[in-house]
Amino acid sequence: MTTFRGRLATGAVLALTLAAAACGGSGSGSGSGSGGKPIVGLITKTDTNPFFVKMKEGAQQAAAQQGVDLQTFAGKQDGDNEAQVQAIENLISAGAKGFLITPSDSKAIVPSIDKARQAGLLVIALDTPTDPANAVDATFATDNYQAGKLIGEWAKAKFAKENKQAKIAMLDLNANGVSVDVKRDQGFLEGFGIDVKDNTKIGDESDPRIAGHDVTNGAEDGGRTAMENLLQKDPTINLVYTINEPAAAGAYQALKSAGKDKTVTIVSIDGGCPGVDNVAKGVIGATSMQFPLKMASLGVESIAKFAKDGTKPTATGGKDFVDTGVQLITDQPQTGVDAKDSSWGKQNCWG
Repeated sequence: MTTFRGRLATGAVLALTLAAAACGGSGSGSGSGSGGKPIVGLITKTDTNPFFVKMKEGAQQAAAQQGVDLQTFAGKQDGDNEAQVQAIENLISAGAKGFLITPSDSKAIVPSIDKARQAGLLVIALDTPTDPANAVDATFATDNYQAGKLIGEWAKAKFAKENKQAKIAMLDLNANGVSVDVKRDQGFLEGFGIDVKDNTKIGDESDPRIAGHDVTNGAEDGGRTAMENLLQKDPTINLVYTINEPAAAGAYQALKSAGKDKTVTIVSIDGGCPGVDNVAKGVIGATSMQFPLKMASLGVESIAKFAKDGTKPTATGGKDFVDTGVQLITDQPQTGVDAKDSSWGKQNCWG
């Protein structure tokens, strides 16, 4: 998952430039890296988030297989648009064939992407769409609506099997209504069978099964605070949706402190290794796994193909992006809901 976060000091921008040079670029305007290989860029929000670390791993593997020279860049923190702008300038100057980017600011980065595409580079967004989405040649991402729907369907089947009436806490991202937040939230509710009214908005439902919404900023401490707030509002909560697995971990701590950890079911989205461990421990009932390594490896393959014959990637049928897949992970399988267990999850998780 995913999220969206300043500015980078001059020294840090210089460090990015030096890092790019160390990756094998052969200089301004050359169009090729070491050994005459086509240059492909990877620009992530940070280089510390396990999701982006796995992306870089996938890009490196694919670059070796495709015979391209990978140059990688990252901001100092999430939201560092200036570092991403500088990275694009570096890649244009180096004559890169294209680059992959997880936009830190989906709108602010668009002028730089426009400049790169006008210079002939293929640009692929990974995980986070640009705004507008067609500012790039393609987007490779998780279907976040489907990820939410899977955990909603699983929870619906579990509660029906146990003949329990749900009282649901919705632990979302923030108040900005970003697409990943809305799609996961609305997908879960629709999967559970709740009328969401306007599926582009969070919180306009009138279903009495929803105890309330709160925000977590996708962090463990935020998840704990949000869960505490909602428990005060309605102590009968027995099902908790969380935007991601760190928020789920925080929610669990609040439930444990309230003596409710054995009676409340938590569902989440991400597929990080700590989250899969929490599925195995019973902290999380089910999570939807996304595949950052696959996003990046397919992206590098696409730019390598573009460098070879000018072919551009096409969206998955019926969607406006390339769907890189999602898999439900649970040790409590439910009839009619496809899932893999936590052992499979451990073999395929990230972080």
